[in-house]
Amino acid sequence: MTTIDVGLRAFDELNKEIRACTDTELVLNNVQGQRYIGCALSRRCITIEGTPGNALGSYLDGCTIIVNGNAQDATGDTMNDGRIIIHGSCGDATGYSMRGGKIFIRDSAGYRSGIHMKAYEEKQPVIIIGDRAGSFLGEYLAGGTIIVLGLHQEGKAPVGYFCGTGMHGGKIYLRCDTLPSDLPQQVSASDATPEDFAEISESLEDYCSTFALDKEALLSAHFFVLRPNSSTPYKMLYTNV
Repeated sequence: MTTIDVGLRAFDELNKEIRACTDTELVLNNVQGQRYIGCALSRRCITIEGTPGNALGSYLDGCTIIVNGNAQDATGDTMNDGRIIIHGSCGDATGYSMRGGKIFIRDSAGYRSGIHMKAYEEKQPVIIIGDRAGSFLGEYLAGGTIIVLGLHQEGKAPVGYFCGTGMHGGKIYLRCDTLPSDLPQQVSASDATPEDFAEISESLEDYCSTFALDKEALLSAHFFVLRPNSSTPYKMLYTNV
């Protein structure tokens, strides 16, 4: 295992050293906002002590990144595979255009998490947020699964405004008693069924094991499932020629 004391080192210098390291396990201490950590990496486990900067794990391709703290914007941007685990909160645009792998956030996430997230064949990306997500969650969602557990929301909708705007694929699960009041026309909502829970069981098991939570206690609460209500949500924008 290699340990690097980061401090005020420039992000490009740090990332060159990470890519050149032959160890499969790295610990980065005293991280102070360096960007692009873990960009496009595979077959490694990076543990971060401190606060990484924007685009943590962008284009990730099988690497595991563990952050013992908070992360900033665009975590997991266009990631293809692997795991990003945040023992804290995450900034805006988490999982932007994500197309595979898992992002687990113990606490909350900012605006536009899961924007343009997609799936292809065996690639089924998953984002799980423990507390609350900001506005525009799942904007233009095309595939994959987003779960918001609302752990400290006392049954209130654990999302901001305009959840699922432009959604045309995938599913959003909300653990709450009341739906957001401003769901867009592209979204239909229903109570989660046993079949829905079966689909997310493995990911929830993984999440609960990661953060030492009781899965059965989580599932004892009510869940809604949001789905796109049309396969052609933008047909009104086009004209026949």
